[in-house]
Amino acid sequence: MDVVDTWTGRTACLLQQAMRMTNEAFAERLGISERTVSRWHAAPEMVHRTEVQQILDIAHREAGEEVQRRFALLLRPPAPRMEAQALRVAIAVVLRGNDVLLVCRRGDGELRWQFPAGMVKPGADPATVAVQETHGETGVHCTIREPLGERVHPVTGVVAAYFLADHLAGEPANRDPLENVDVAFVPRAALTRFIPQDQIFPPILTALEAIA
Repeated sequence: MDVVDTWTGRTACLLQQAMRMTNEAFAERLGISERTVSRWHAAPEMVHRTEVQQILDIAHREAGEEVQRRFALLLRPPAPRMEAQALRVAIAVVLRGNDVLLVCRRGDGELRWQFPAGMVKPGADPATVAVQETHGETGVHCTIREPLGERVHPVTGVVAAYFLADHLAGEPANRDPLENVDVAFVPRAALTRFIPQDQIFPPILTALEAIA
């Protein structure tokens, strides 16, 4: 049986709830006024006088196992709410000399060139996902140079985290033919021929322009 060290307005009202009594019935059970019970509801943090503490101890002890179980459940702190994570992807802008790595995706009846990307599961590191998904999609090994920031993608609506990366090894190959139709390194100067400029995250263009 749970023991209450100090009865407050809140715990007294939880006992009332466990006993499934109205204010009037609970007051009668304790031998106090209904107005007093109403005051407990209005002031859950109040600490009761010693004699009221004793009355509540007795009421709890004599309530029976079923009521005591309900009371114990009500005393437990609520489970923390799990916040839904927004759909998130990690995107790698992989450079090899003057070229940048792109994949051509199927979708909505048309083909779109994009940077390699992958879904970020809760708890996963986006930078690691960007490297792993690039290799999984294209066969290219890369290493992250720097993060470029995040935004809500204007086409897909997901939260996108961008990373500038350097090619380490491997020639591009379409390793995900269900989603992609082609993979290629394209000249950085020709990037906007493949992806409309208004769809490219501005820090990407800034970073590419800064590279000699």
